[in-house]
Amino acid sequence: MAAVPFHYVDLRTFCYSTEDEKRVEAAVRTFLPDDVELEREVTEGHHGDRILVLSARLERADEVRHVLSKLAGLDDFEELIDELDQRVDENCAFFLQLDKQAAYNGDVELGTGLMLRGKVEAYPAKKERAVETAEEALEDLAERADEASS
Repeated sequence: MAAVPFHYVDLRTFCYSTEDEKRVEAAVRTFLPDDVELEREVTEGHHGDRILVLSARLERADEVRHVLSKLAGLDDFEELIDELDQRVDENCAFFLQLDKQAAYNGDVELGTGLMLRGKVEAYPAKKERAVETAEEALEDLAERADEASS
């Protein structure tokens, strides 16, 4: 697959005042190519506490492929494929939450803390077509990851 049928993939997480910024950044970088810059935005929580928002938008095919191929490492990858109908919305956006602590340890697990959102290329732009396209792309990337590890 030369092209990846996603317009872009966004990764975002929050670094709360109780967390170590370098560790949170390391968690996000588990999914990112080395040369990708993280955007940083400081905001304020409900009680006036500092919250740092770390995010990256990946639009180049190689970058998107890199992020999505990490999902092949999920133990429950087949479950993810089965849930695509719930993870793709009417606007052809794919949503997924990943475990921030596991990512810090270099592992890929579904959970909370890291938000992944991708815009699926679908023609016509209908949810059903986007689900099919996302399934094909993820399964192809998983096959390539299996081939590369053998």
